[in-house]
Amino acid sequence: MAGSTKSADASKSKTKLVRDSFTMPKLEYAQIAGIKQRAAKLGQPVKKSEVLRAAIAVLSRYADKDLLAALAAVPSLKTGRPKAEPKSVPGAVVEVKKPAAVAKKAAAKKAPVKKVAAKKVTAKKAASKAAAPSKA
Repeated sequence: MAGSTKSADASKSKTKLVRDSFTMPKLEYAQIAGIKQRAAKLGQPVKKSEVLRAAIAVLSRYADKDLLAALAAVPSLKTGRPKAEPKSVPGAVVEVKKPAAVAKKAAAKKAPVKKVAAKKVTAKKAASKAAAPSKA
């Protein structure tokens, strides 16, 4: 029996996770926060990803006709990042991060800093300059 629990733990840790990003209307995004608050009040605090995964689990159990009806109720959106931040929805918190590629491009566009090489002065040259009479 002890071997079976180890294999169960190992299968959990071997689950590959995928990171993704998507665009959605702010009102729908705020509904995720509302569902999280409801779950917390019911004694089951959840993360945003858990809310989305639960929704996927429910949709996957729908019959084809019901699934098509649910998908038809959701309007298609233009993909990509929104150009301007619209007015915020009260209670909604949206975090926007710059992708690493954008940050690198922005850094590359900045004016390059000119580096000036310092002259190397050997001990002999320093001694000869110190010994030479000054022109004053």
